[in-house]
Amino acid sequence: MTAFVEVADRVWVARQEWYDLNVCLVGGSAGLVVVDTQGSERAARAIVVQVRDLGVGEVTAVVNTHEHFDHTFGNGAFRAAFGAVPIHAHEVAAERTVEAGERARERFGEGHDDPHLDEVLETRVVAADHTFSSVRVLDLGDRQVELVHPGRGHTAGDAVIRVPDADVLLAGDLVEESGPPAYGDDCHPLEWPGTLDVVLGLIGPGTVVVPGHGALVDRDFVEQQRQDIAIAAQVVQDLAASGVPVDRALAEGEWPFPREALRHAVVRGFAQLPPGVRRLPLI
Repeated sequence: MTAFVEVADRVWVARQEWYDLNVCLVGGSAGLVVVDTQGSERAARAIVVQVRDLGVGEVTAVVNTHEHFDHTFGNGAFRAAFGAVPIHAHEVAAERTVEAGERARERFGEGHDDPHLDEVLETRVVAADHTFSSVRVLDLGDRQVELVHPGRGHTAGDAVIRVPDADVLLAGDLVEESGPPAYGDDCHPLEWPGTLDVVLGLIGPGTVVVPGHGALVDRDFVEQQRQDIAIAAQVVQDLAASGVPVDRALAEGEWPFPREALRHAVVRGFAQLPPGVRRLPLI
């Protein structure tokens, strides 16, 4: 279990071995906010122990950057440890948390040999009960924490968390460092570049950016990832406009990421294009 490391004034990150997920703490005079809670209650209980050992305050709120199980399945453990703390998420993420969790459990249960199988299956899914559509500000006494929905990308309910006085942005899975951006079956690949434009508007030259997975990054990294995501979106649109059928697009495109990471990006991208953009398949 990786310990929490203070990356800016009262902002701590624990980079987990499981999924290389970043669990974050933001502290203020009124308590702590936990951002993302790991992929099981069992794993989150170990993180609760670390939070207590850190000795910097009590958890007063939880935030989920989106609905995927590796970011939400620890919600119940934090509720059990710290009482009925509010759990915040974008309204779409909150609405889809239980469904997304059940789908994740189905995948684990279908012959999955992951060593975390039992703890995933035994986890009780707890969705956020405090939602927002655009922006919410959490008051931590001597500092404010901003929750922002910059648009759709990795999911429809992505949120980033800004700590203005510490110049930190917790980017969730809109930004990933340990692998290519995760295009799942709920992604919005054509909107993702514009969403990252909004995110970049929140990032200055010295901002510490914490991706959903992997090591800390900076503005230059986010700009480069935004450009690559924009290239992938443009390739999808160009192939569709040229009449390349969706089942051949992955093989025929020149992509900025490995093809195996882009199957859902292509399918979802084609489906999200207006009908007039898609031409009849070329012979």
